[in-house]
Formats: sequence, C-alpha cells, structure tokens
Amino acid sequence: MKSITINGSKRESVGKKATKALRNAGQVPCVLYGVEGDPLHFAAEEIAFKDLVYTPDVHTVKIKLKTGESYDAILQDIQFHPVSDAILHMDFYQIFDDKPITMEIPIHTEGVARGVKNGGVLRYNLRRLKVRGLPGDLPDYIIADVTKLKIGQKLYVTGVDSKDYVIQHPDNTVICQVRTSRNIVALDDEDEDEVAADEVPATETDDVAAVKEGEDN
Repeated sequence: MKSITINGSKRESVGKKATKALRNAGQVPCVLYGVEGDPLHFAAEEIAFKDLVYTPDVHTVKIKLKTGESYDAILQDIQFHPVSDAILHMDFYQIFDDKPITMEIPIHTEGVARGVKNGGVLRYNLRRLKVRGLPGDLPDYIIADVTKLKIGQKLYVTGVDSKDYVIQHPDNTVICQVRTSRNIVALDDEDEDEVAADEVPATETDDVAAVKEGEDN
C-alpha cells in the first residue's frame, strides 16, 4: 500500500486558544494514538493532507516531526467544519510492520459483466471491503472481476478473498449483482436456462416482480 508523508511539529499547548490559533494559521491539530505513553499531539499544514483526504484511495501515513521523530500510522478519524468543509481535527493510529491492522479497502471492478452485455444492470452493494492483515500485505485496492456474471448472478466477498488479508464480512455478503432491466435483449437457449435457474427459485425475486409490473403497465 502506498504511503503519504506528513511533515508536522509537536504541539506545546492543546487548549482551545492554541487550537484556534493553529487553525487560523492554516494548520490542522492532530493526535497520534498507539504510541508509548500519552497520545502525541502535533499539527501540520492543511494542504499536506490533500492527497490523503480528498481521494477515493486509501494510504498509510508517515508522520515526520521537526524533532526528527517519525511514525507510521493510519487515519482513524477526521472532523470537518459543517459550513466550509475545512479540516478541523484528525486522529491517527500508529502501526507496525509485524502487527495486523484493519482497514477499509476500495473495490475496483474489472471487465464487463456478461449479463450487462445482454441488457442487465450491474448494481453495487459495497464500494469498500473491511479487511485485516499486515500493513505491507494490504493492497491499494481490491480487484473484483465481474466478467462472468450473468443476469441474476451475484459476486460475493468470497470471490475476492486472498492469502494476504482476511475479509471482515460474512461469506454471504454481496459485492455486486447483475439485475434485469427494461432493455434486456434476446438470449440464447443456454443463457435463458441459466437466467431462469438463477432468478426463479421457489418464490419470485424482486427482478421477476419488476418485469411483471412493467408488463402490467
């Protein structure tokens, strides 16, 4: 996983006046948890967090202080101003190469689903997966290959498992699925059988009900 370096300085005072003065100077007050002793209070320029906050990707962080100290960490929490959306405060947690961490990793789909080519629609249930593993083993994103999905089929989290991390979701959690749409095209006999098997179990699925509703209208 990629890492972003944040250059900051220790905060001598953590009172309200000192915090307000930092913000007025374009600095963001931060706290690093997980270090030995008390949490570490530091501050850094708001622009330094641009590539960490305003992106769909996730990164680890290397915090470098003017005193020469350096810490590897992950972003735990962030607070924004309710009107201006300026960053008000950030919490970090120190990480170590030999200790597993839990992070939410974005999902990138790959390929065009077969069911989409036949007129279906790919619906997403999840955009990120919570996984646990060593920092060096966690990917920048998780690839979900949807090429083989036909209408009515679903991609479960078990379809993207890896030896590098443990997925923190039940096995029956759905990442995405191909749903029927009004633009469905004619299928060959083999596909029709598979769609029927996938979409019409003992009770009607929402997709079948939607198609019938469209016919009644």
